[in-house]
Amino acid sequence: MYYSELAETYQQIEATTKRLEMTRFLVDLFKKTPSEIMDKIIYLMRGKVLPDFKGLELGVADKLTLRAIAKATGFSEADAMQKLNSYGDLGLVAEELVANKKQTSLFSEKLDIDKVYSSLEKIAKTTGNRSQDMKFKLIAELLHDSEPVEAKYIVRSLTGKIRLGIADMTILDALAIAFATKEDHARIEQVYSFYPDLGSLGKTLSLQGLDGIKDYNITVGIPLRHMLAERLNSIEAIMEKLDGQAVFEYKYDGLRLQAHITPEKVSLFSRHLEDVSAQFPDVQEILHESVKVESAIIEGECVPINLETGEMLPFQMVSRRRGRKYELDSAVEDFPIKLFLFDCLYADGVDYTQQPLLTRREKLSDIVTPSPRVELSNLINTSDQAEAEKFFENSLEAGCEGLMAKAISEDSFYRAGSRGWQWIKYKRDYRSQINDTVDLVVVGGFMGHGRRSGVYGALLMAAYNDAQDRFETICKLGTGFSDEMLVSISDMLNAIKLEHKHPRIYSQMKADVWVEPKYVLEVLGAEITFSPIHTCAFGELKEDSGLAIRFPRFKGNIRDDKSPEDATTTKEMIDMYKGQLKQI
Repeated sequence: MYYSELAETYQQIEATTKRLEMTRFLVDLFKKTPSEIMDKIIYLMRGKVLPDFKGLELGVADKLTLRAIAKATGFSEADAMQKLNSYGDLGLVAEELVANKKQTSLFSEKLDIDKVYSSLEKIAKTTGNRSQDMKFKLIAELLHDSEPVEAKYIVRSLTGKIRLGIADMTILDALAIAFATKEDHARIEQVYSFYPDLGSLGKTLSLQGLDGIKDYNITVGIPLRHMLAERLNSIEAIMEKLDGQAVFEYKYDGLRLQAHITPEKVSLFSRHLEDVSAQFPDVQEILHESVKVESAIIEGECVPINLETGEMLPFQMVSRRRGRKYELDSAVEDFPIKLFLFDCLYADGVDYTQQPLLTRREKLSDIVTPSPRVELSNLINTSDQAEAEKFFENSLEAGCEGLMAKAISEDSFYRAGSRGWQWIKYKRDYRSQINDTVDLVVVGGFMGHGRRSGVYGALLMAAYNDAQDRFETICKLGTGFSDEMLVSISDMLNAIKLEHKHPRIYSQMKADVWVEPKYVLEVLGAEITFSPIHTCAFGELKEDSGLAIRFPRFKGNIRDDKSPEDATTTKEMIDMYKGQLKQI
């Protein structure tokens, strides 16, 4: 299969903002793709060469890519840089210069999927001495053989800016339609929740249909998508929702980790399903010593602590380890952590996700030996509202954010990838309409004036509608930023600017600049009100109105532990608004 066929689909998808059309284009592509390369097609569609949890990123530097474009086309680097300054998109630079290249060769060959994929894989895996020279050579060879539109998407893939606006759920929809029926989406998504490798699932469906994915099971080393929680603003409401009896557990302010343990290796995965093992060698050692079974998958919260006092420190302290490749020993020493474990999903060949919560907790207690650096989360099992309230106050005094309330019914299974009323968050913030903190996604920016000239003066923020798989605007955020933070955030957003509104953004406002929904910020608001211009829950509570946050303020925390789909949901915003009314 030629790469030009994939590039043509890219163009079709990029030209629409309608999810149904995107799905149709994907279905057409999948149906004509040979089964043996289906996984490669899907990885390339996502701008990857492997699933996220493999940790193999392309992310080639713009400067190196620019040099390769110049080399392949016969233009000077100065010419290429001039075009980049004009377009702001290396993909468009590559497209134009390849279309007008000054040198031709009799030895170019038409690019097929295998050639492009294998070259990108080599580029991603090339490390060590002279790695930049090898990457430069591979990129230049690809561009030498490419047509203009192929060059555009090859370069965007290399630099991590493919930006097609395709969500994983859209790909799952297309796979269901192409190789089963649309009604089978739920079954395919269920498998994806505990085996989130779209390439592998797509190839299996292409070869064997639904029968093939029956053989997929929970596997140590393959992270499950995390179970998520709703939120309520009172213990009374939680008790009512959970039939009067629940486990209440401290909600720690840390980094949620899923640990996969074998005798040979401990792998740690974040909420993004990113392998963060290398950043936490101390956690790997702690778990290797503390877990008493051969193989296990367990979850916990990694919390920064003061070793002298045992005091828990803010989440930002542990986040300083994220992304460090050098001086890791000093980072481990400077930012020590403690692990609070709260769930067991798998142990020695047994899948515990389909066991009730209390059974999972009992198994976790059986297989973990507590130590000064690892213990089980603090919890109570109660039907007494007063006892739960007291436990909540104790959690705050201990330095926690509040509580997690969890159902203990016979069907209190671990629902990977799902958000529901089995787990409910309850924080101090949720009790007052003045102090609600929410995690919102940046979807656009407004240019600053005066002292903020040259950076964004305000950001357009959105909640995530998980039912519609889209981001709905809820406020403009312009306060709480230092000058240095605004410069830093502006640089981050400029790297993900879009030429038009992302297809998953639902907005009636027009931002000066649209960006890919990628970054999640913690926001403090005064109250939630109706708005005729914001789209969060538009028309659900009041005709021709959505919800908006009044007087929003940035709390200084970029939630790099959360994906956009982990942000505060539209449903949560509705519940928070209704909770406000009960306080009046």
